[in-house]
Amino acid sequence: MNDSNAPTRVDRRMALKWISSATASLALPGNPALGAAAKTGLKAAAEPGGQGYGPDPDLMKVYKPGDLWPLTLSDDQRALLTVLCDIILPADDQSPSASSVGVPDFIDEWISSPYPGQAGDRTTVLRGLDKLEEEAQSRCGKSFVKAGTAVQLAICQDFAKAARKDSKKDPGRCFLRLRDLIAGGYYTTPEGMKDIGYRGNISMASWDGPPKEVLEKLGLEPQEA
Repeated sequence: MNDSNAPTRVDRRMALKWISSATASLALPGNPALGAAAKTGLKAAAEPGGQGYGPDPDLMKVYKPGDLWPLTLSDDQRALLTVLCDIILPADDQSPSASSVGVPDFIDEWISSPYPGQAGDRTTVLRGLDKLEEEAQSRCGKSFVKAGTAVQLAICQDFAKAARKDSKKDPGRCFLRLRDLIAGGYYTTPEGMKDIGYRGNISMASWDGPPKEVLEKLGLEPQEA
């Protein structure tokens, strides 16, 4: 987006690391196609391309856009996704919003990658963005981005209710997958892990070795520090 207030884009090296981490925590359902996309004012995404990075990406290399695969979301789709990210995970007193830590970049990388596992998610995400746009246009004659907070939140709440009634049918199915990808991306960032209190593999206290009585029982002598 050519907007001075738009979130900073995440560099490709970081996004690739992100995908590697998130793949382990996000199920890849391989959804079948959901039918023709809704006719909305959103500019369509480009077709995915590129060869991918194989099973062992070089995370020390600084990849540039297009080195592996092009990002495919249009500016319109990205703007809508950015708004949705911050509805799902807004900023609060302790943590930043989803868009401010680059979650739209993560999702764009995810659905643009040339791998079968993400192909189903691509269909679902694009379909979901179209459904959100279509609903906003129907309710207020404006795009989802310009519909205002009240309308945007009402649409999301209604889609969430639809998901509770039938998670396999539009629009709930699409909304749930968008929500899961947003949350999965956010909580694999340093900010997201901090938000849930995840500290990782770090030492909790200093350790001076096995207790003396254990060493004596084993017939071992304590080692000098």
